[in-house]
Amino acid sequence: MRGYAKNGVAQAIREAGGEIYAITSEPQTLARNAQEDWETGLVHIGDPHHEISAACAERGWLSLFVNEFGHREAERPTSDWVAHPKGYFQPGVLVLDPTGRVLYRWRSRPTRKNVGGAISRPTAGHVWSRVQVARLEPSGAPDAPPDQNPEMDTPAVPFPLFILLVLANGWFLGPVFFDQRAGEGDTVLRRQRNAFIRIGLFAAAWIAAGAFLPGWLVGTAFVAWVAKVAPGVRMIYERFQNVGATEEPV
Repeated sequence: MRGYAKNGVAQAIREAGGEIYAITSEPQTLARNAQEDWETGLVHIGDPHHEISAACAERGWLSLFVNEFGHREAERPTSDWVAHPKGYFQPGVLVLDPTGRVLYRWRSRPTRKNVGGAISRPTAGHVWSRVQVARLEPSGAPDAPPDQNPEMDTPAVPFPLFILLVLANGWFLGPVFFDQRAGEGDTVLRRQRNAFIRIGLFAAAWIAAGAFLPGWLVGTAFVAWVAKVAPGVRMIYERFQNVGATEEPV
């Protein structure tokens, strides 16, 4: 989201007479906090009951995939800052002109490659360039089709590497996600870099243990560690969506 303000796209949209909104499945309080803390330059709107996203789908503008785990009490994440009473909708981008014509649209198809929809968005520059082309089309032109091959802001990440990173972020005691609730200087990027360093140190520690300690002791310790982190890893595989190529939103 920061890319829209950083690259001047948000300002260009406003100069063209439009406005840009960041709509989230979080409550408005958290949406407003994110707007202030992250300094995205966008207007944040909370849509915890999916009223806005449902209206977009009903009008044929954009239908988003939804991960519904959040509405089942037993499956809610342990973090008390998460609040998704109807689950969370996956990312999408929708651009409309004053008549309601779709100038651009894209939706995330959550898979293992994009970590269940957590990464990979069309770049702000790509979206704006497509919008500018659509605006030049004659009056009455049809809605823009969904963008199937946009320029993405981040490449795909192997899911096993993602598992290792969140385990490293939790000091290999259990997975801890890279949420945006960072203190001053404690950015997501910094924690990700630290996680990569920890992976190297963790691997080196096991190699050293294998070289200097009895094999049965190292093997027992490794099995015990796997047993400890396995529930967290299984939780990630169950909660993160992996939608098939032909599957459509419910």
